[in-house]
Amino acid sequence: MSITEQQLSELGLTYGLGFFISYMLFIVWKLARDSNAGKFGTFVLFFALGLGILGFAAKYLIKWLLGI
Repeated sequence: MSITEQQLSELGLTYGLGFFISYMLFIVWKLARDSNAGKFGTFVLFFALGLGILGFAAKYLIKWLLGI
């Protein structure tokens, strides 16, 4: 059994990008903590990152709904 290039790309994009998103969450949390951003500043940082994550998730939801 061999894995195709498309399957490898799909796995890399899904799990690799998921790992990097998790790592970015850690970096933003550390940045907010080290800079004493406060509650509102931390909220803004995570909100901006959350919009990017939401866009990534929406792409897969749209693909699933359209059956692509």
